[in-house]
Order: sequence, then structure tokens, then C-alpha cells
Amino acid sequence: MHNRDSGGIMSKLKLFVPAAIVLGGFLVCSTASFGKPEYTKATKKACLYCHQKNEASNKDAMSKNLTEAGKYYQEHKSLDGYQGK
Repeated sequence: MHNRDSGGIMSKLKLFVPAAIVLGGFLVCSTASFGKPEYTKATKKACLYCHQKNEASNKDAMSKNLTEAGKYYQEHKSLDGYQGK
């Protein structure tokens, strides 16, 4: 006798496993971002206001190459009182 349920389970696994792998990849890649979109919303400034331009793939350099405004924001957590040049 042949069990019909095993065919149904296998066909579902053929769809579920690749979908789970793709979803896992998206989750890993999206959480690896070091950017802080809430900073741009809070300050209403573009990223390059506080950061010098770098390669998009080099996020570590982006976090280290701060402009004077970026250093001020890092220290005070706000741009209130910042006097730009």
C-alpha cells in the first residue's frame, strides 16, 4: 500500500524549504545594516550632512568618517545648538 500523505508532505517541503532559506537570507542581510534611519528622521538632514562620502559597501568607514556635524551629534545626540561653518 502506498501512503498518499507522504506525497503531499514532500511537495509542501519542496516549496517551504527554499522559501525559508530565502526569508532567512533577507532577515540576516537586513539586520546587518549599521545605518540609523531614525537619525535622519530626527535631524531632518541627509546622511552626508554628518558623514563624509564613502563607498556604499564600506559601512565601517562610514561610521568612522564623521563631519564636524556628525561628531557634534555623536557627542550630544542632537544637532540643537550646532553652529555649522
